[in-house]
Amino acid sequence: MNLTLFTVEEANALLPRIEPKLRGLSELKREYNGRRRHAEVLDVASSGATDGNPDTVALRAEEDRLKRLAERIRSGVGEIHGHGCLVKDLDQGLVDFYALSGDRLIFLCWHLGEAEVAHWHPLEGGFTSRQPLNHTELD
Repeated sequence: MNLTLFTVEEANALLPRIEPKLRGLSELKREYNGRRRHAEVLDVASSGATDGNPDTVALRAEEDRLKRLAERIRSGVGEIHGHGCLVKDLDQGLVDFYALSGDRLIFLCWHLGEAEVAHWHPLEGGFTSRQPLNHTELD
């Protein structure tokens, strides 16, 4: 795996390309979550039922929809990863970009709805450990 290192400027320049895709994937993930809950209810309702039972038929159809949605999500996340950044959480719309701070590898952190990349966190940290950027740290 090749590691792409970003400057803040490079990460910000990529946002217009990945933001619409991430927004769409977040919506697909919400749809997936709702359909997953519906499938769980159908699974309980069709427990022990025959193959022709309406709940069983509906469950199979819902499972097929879930598989198609999951593939669209996987494919879209792969497209974003292809730019060198990492989708960390579709529910929250989080993307991280590898960067260097001195000789330390860090993540630049961006959240859907933010105008630009303005935070960072250590690799072993996450969204809760992110801190505001001090551009002198990244030089």
